[in-house]
Amino acid sequence: MNSPLNWDEFRLVKAIADSRSLVGAAEALGLNHSTVFRRLGAIEATLGAQLFERSRAGYEPTPAGEEMVALAASMAESIIEFERHVAGRDVKPTGELRVTTVDSVAVYLLAPMLARFRASYPGVHLDVILAAQNLNLSRRDADVAIRATNEPPEILVGRRIGPIRWAVYCSPQLLAELGGEAIEKAPFIGFGDNFSAHVGKRWMERKIGAKRQVWRVNSVLSMAEAVAAGGGAGLLPCFVGDHRADLARVGAPLPDLDIDLWILTHPDLRQAARVRAFMEMVGADLVKARKLLEGA
Repeated sequence: MNSPLNWDEFRLVKAIADSRSLVGAAEALGLNHSTVFRRLGAIEATLGAQLFERSRAGYEPTPAGEEMVALAASMAESIIEFERHVAGRDVKPTGELRVTTVDSVAVYLLAPMLARFRASYPGVHLDVILAAQNLNLSRRDADVAIRATNEPPEILVGRRIGPIRWAVYCSPQLLAELGGEAIEKAPFIGFGDNFSAHVGKRWMERKIGAKRQVWRVNSVLSMAEAVAAGGGAGLLPCFVGDHRADLARVGAPLPDLDIDLWILTHPDLRQAARVRAFMEMVGADLVKARKLLEGA
């Protein structure tokens, strides 16, 4: 071996193995295809061993490649763990804070809370990541998660805010037309197959059935817009439906659909000044919004 390998070379080999292609690795690393090809050749020359074989499935690691990929994965985990521990030693609330949540919570609940937090802690720069899927806080995909779940991950710590209640909503015009029979007679907007698993989807299947679901969407925000446009009745969180004058609630919230709202972080980060300040301030603001969440 002519010279020691550095971390970037391990990252490159792991990226090729993860994507099974040079193009995929180039996209993941922000490089061009020819650079990845050239660097892989240089690494193999340094090691004196072939790391990948080209097959119909793409780039398949050789035994030597598998060893290097395993070591790269171990190194990545160690680096992430080190970053979490160091981040947890902040003394002043400064730096970037990555917060993940879903679009409906960001639009209808968080915006004024985040503005107040920024006014109180101008040294903290917020990066709000809207994602229906749960991001991995152990890997620092985000620092804080504001999630609706009845089963928060055991590895995370935080605070239960309270239940999010759901109810049936329709346009005021449709409610005036059908009155108390809206749930029994209105066409419904349902949740598509790629909507994240939620008891509301099962309620629609059980109570409404497939034939009356004339329109399907895969997000709460698109449900609200479709219902307000007069497309039919639909299920919405009360903090969304009660917020809008162009939506009318049909009956009381449905307790079977309750899902808890949590604010969570990784144990290694909870003492970081910026995380602690956010959890305390925004957590308290969310608790003050419990009546809105509960549809009171």
